[in-house]
Amino acid sequence: MTAETQLPQATGSCCSPSGSCHDDASADATTQGGVTTVYQVTGMTCGHCEGAVSAEISEIEGVTSVKAVASTGQVTVTSRAPLAEEAVRAAVDEAGYELAGQA
Repeated sequence: MTAETQLPQATGSCCSPSGSCHDDASADATTQGGVTTVYQVTGMTCGHCEGAVSAEISEIEGVTSVKAVASTGQVTVTSRAPLAEEAVRAAVDEAGYELAGQA
């Protein structure tokens, strides 16, 4: 007798069933607290793009969560204190995309 484990099938992206490269549960701003700001980013087209932008913004000191949505171009960032827009712009630029400003 052997036990089999079935893994959920990912759809929409190689990253996750939701098409995102990050765990959506960790991006829930209501449980994180702090300051939440929504930015508009141009150039994101897929889950890989979302992951790249999220990874770079996550490296900014004080950031507690990031949720990027390629279909809308919106990136929701929760941080312990307000972030300097230039820091966010530099992170988005490093990921290869353009920060249009706050949404």
